[in-house]
Amino acid sequence: MRAVITVIVLSFTLFINCSSVLANEVGVGIQIEMLPWEKANGILPKYSKFTVLDVETGKMFKVQRRAGNRHADVQPLTSKDTKIMKEIYGGKWSWKRRAIIVIHHNQWIAASMHGMPHGAGALENNFPGHFCIHFYGSKTHSTNSMDLSHKLMILKAAGKLQEYVASSDPYELINAYVAGFKQQDSRIISTISHQQFDWKEHFKSIENISLKNISILPVEDLVNEISLQVPVEIKWMSNNSQRKYFKGNIYLVRFSPADAWKIDSIRFLKDSSI
Repeated sequence: MRAVITVIVLSFTLFINCSSVLANEVGVGIQIEMLPWEKANGILPKYSKFTVLDVETGKMFKVQRRAGNRHADVQPLTSKDTKIMKEIYGGKWSWKRRAIIVIHHNQWIAASMHGMPHGAGALENNFPGHFCIHFYGSKTHSTNSMDLSHKLMILKAAGKLQEYVASSDPYELINAYVAGFKQQDSRIISTISHQQFDWKEHFKSIENISLKNISILPVEDLVNEISLQVPVEIKWMSNNSQRKYFKGNIYLVRFSPADAWKIDSIRFLKDSSI
């Protein structure tokens, strides 16, 4: 599977060779490819070096792939690259996923990374281990399927998040919505939500969140529906380490059977007290 979009306007600041290059409104056309893992794996073999561009901040740092056969295990190239990566994560290492673009020669490839050093490291870079970069279709060590949060970040980097939401059934949307809270990503939640809020205010109270149970009807039974309530069970950890639990309904609406489903966030935030 190969998806390509053309970015006409760059709206981030590029950091190249330690100097800032403002690239706003320069009219540069760049193709961002959403390559399957099998192709990305061949383009970026072991010991290859490439640049990581964080979509949200525009910050860039260099890495080297060291290992990995289900995804890429990489390390920042130098201590300076480690410093930039840590700045992207607000000065604190985290398992949270982030939408990135991998730049290798003339290719820009949509990808996702987490920010937690783990395992072995081999470079003199002040980074205690390695971290993981995922491409479309790559898998985690512990599962035989693609991690949903990584998938959403890859779609975000490729500019395909809206397309994914428009074609998703209500149950896929609910899973993606909870994943958006888990990753504290306003873009993901805003794309799914019927209403818009200052999502960062709600993120402040959530350290972690997971969907524990969801009641599913056959999708074909929902073809003509324009509203739906789905029983769910959600657990989350507050930022003061309190365990919280919500057992209730998530409500979804759409204007017609041909339109995309959206989640009623007003009711969810009120009922769940998130």
